[in-house]
Amino acid sequence: MNKTIKINLDLLLLQRKMSLTQLSQQVDITMANLSKLKCGKAKAIRFSTLLSLCEALGCQPGDLLQLE
Repeated sequence: MNKTIKINLDLLLLQRKMSLTQLSQQVDITMANLSKLKCGKAKAIRFSTLLSLCEALGCQPGDLLQLE
């Protein structure tokens, strides 16, 4: 059984009425890298990046990452 990790970035941005551009500026991550993460194309994520995203979005890692 192949399980994947889904990134719930779209949902969290929508709930917080925040754009990808705003998030990029707030966490100092390039739009290209955020887009890869959002589309599920990223192969890895640093804990420091995950922490920055969670702080900016006011969420827990489990809200951002979902095992499918």
